[in-house]
Amino acid sequence: MSRERATALLVDFDGVLRRWDPEVVAGVERRYGLAEGALLETAMQWGRLQPALTGQVSHADWMAGVAEALTEPAGGAERARAAVDEWQRYRGEVDADVLGFVREARAGGIRVGLATNATDLLDDDLAAFGLAGEFDAVVNSYRLGVNKPAKEYFRAACQAVATPPDRVLFVDDEDWSVRGARAAGLSAHRWTGAADLRYLRAALAY
Repeated sequence: MSRERATALLVDFDGVLRRWDPEVVAGVERRYGLAEGALLETAMQWGRLQPALTGQVSHADWMAGVAEALTEPAGGAERARAAVDEWQRYRGEVDADVLGFVREARAGGIRVGLATNATDLLDDDLAAFGLAGEFDAVVNSYRLGVNKPAKEYFRAACQAVATPPDRVLFVDDEDWSVRGARAAGLSAHRWTGAADLRYLRAALAY
């Protein structure tokens, strides 16, 4: 039996709506004598990252932990803190094509939520990008206390857009997150780039 057409859309932030230029972090690492990939590798270690995504520690505390872990290879605590601070001043860029798609979908009657694993910095980032009013709901793992790909996360996200799971289309760039959404009963598409927008528009048919 075929599924009913989705009437709500959940879009991931990092990797879908927000893009990151890898040259920025690489430049910081070169300037501070860090090994290539050290900043992201250190920050994304799950035991360090997950507490920041679920409201156990703040973004600032997470970054302080990254700086502490980098102290030895960076040549001292002050140098490590400076490297992390410079890296964090770069907040990425909004993908104009994805933002246009979000606006089109909402104009066509689709409820759109931002569904992201994020920290307490999310609201500030959205305000800085002028995105605060672009969604019907913002579902931040930090506020929920649970992160994708947990079923509880997707249950809360569907409630936030007031739509049952089988009528929600979720878009994310991570396979594990897409699998989690499908296990929770949502339709889900793994984002690979702007070429996917044609399929997503057709899937929603707004």
